[in-house]
Amino acid sequence: MRVDQIDTSQYQTLLDQKVKDTLELFKGLALPEHSVVASPEKHYRLRAEFRVWHQGEDSYYIMFDPATKEKFRVDHFLPGSELINQLMQAVREAFLANDILRFKLYQVDFLTTLSGEALVSLIYHKPLDDNWQREAEQLKTELNKIAPLNIIGRSRKQKILVEQDFVTEKLTVCGEEYSYKQIENTFTQPNGFINQKMLEWANNISSSLSHDLLELYCGNGNFSIALANQFNKVLATEISKNSVKCANFNLAQNGINNTVIGQSSAEDFSAAYFEGKPVKSLKEIDFNDYKFSTILVDPPRAGLDQDTESLVQKFEHILYISCNPETLAKNLTAITSTHEIADICFFDQFPYTHHIETGVWLRKK
Repeated sequence: MRVDQIDTSQYQTLLDQKVKDTLELFKGLALPEHSVVASPEKHYRLRAEFRVWHQGEDSYYIMFDPATKEKFRVDHFLPGSELINQLMQAVREAFLANDILRFKLYQVDFLTTLSGEALVSLIYHKPLDDNWQREAEQLKTELNKIAPLNIIGRSRKQKILVEQDFVTEKLTVCGEEYSYKQIENTFTQPNGFINQKMLEWANNISSSLSHDLLELYCGNGNFSIALANQFNKVLATEISKNSVKCANFNLAQNGINNTVIGQSSAEDFSAAYFEGKPVKSLKEIDFNDYKFSTILVDPPRAGLDQDTESLVQKFEHILYISCNPETLAKNLTAITSTHEIADICFFDQFPYTHHIETGVWLRKK
């Protein structure tokens, strides 16, 4: 659905149909009673990207119709946070009045937070020079009247920071506040409200578990940090070097000292843990120090490969966070040969689309 055609009065009907369609994918699986967490009906997205279209003396934001690929103008972005919508207008007014900021401007990206911080990336088809930086610094000063904000300028082989390239998010989970550094161009959950609800769901389940937690695909430590206090120790892995650095920073910021982040793919970790194969990035981790009872996986849309399916089946408890019900259904068909589904919850991370986030807790039969 095009964002300029969203009808919020249809939200609940669309969500009910989405859940019904998703449950169809799980036919044949023994499911407990499911639960559903609805999203706010508008202003739920914390990040957005817009192309800039230049037409004579005017320039404005555009997006593309997902069905026809035709462009359409965007002056107001209903899914975007209220801060995104404020900044969209302020940034457009600024570049319309400033030839240096406007010339060859190709795209504008916004990253905002529930904590009220923001990052604006201006992407160009031209080299950026001192004149551009001077105007961008002035723009930052003006935009700081709206919110604490930083600017990034990008062009081919250039990245200019007007102070810094990250925001600090603050999430409240089961009454505890956690701080997360979120870097430009790294993955973050787009729907902050739903992210908090997913963390609370995982936290509540983990409160009944014990021993140590292994997490694969940990990103910037989103789940690791919120669940650390429920386990004796946590070992988390992530293949992205930048995300590992960010996760370690976040652990320190939150005073968490029972968690270790290792840079590794799920496949390499499995080979190191179960077969003893040497993995350089994991060489300083002594697996004998851990007594794992639970594994948490939050894989990309492709889901778990066959080796990782086999890996998770070795654990007493599995927490599986999925952004793709189709690959989740395939994985669950294999995993339920050894485990039963104890809880399933649907989180409407992406309103007005067919996408839905699913949390599943499985325990060994």
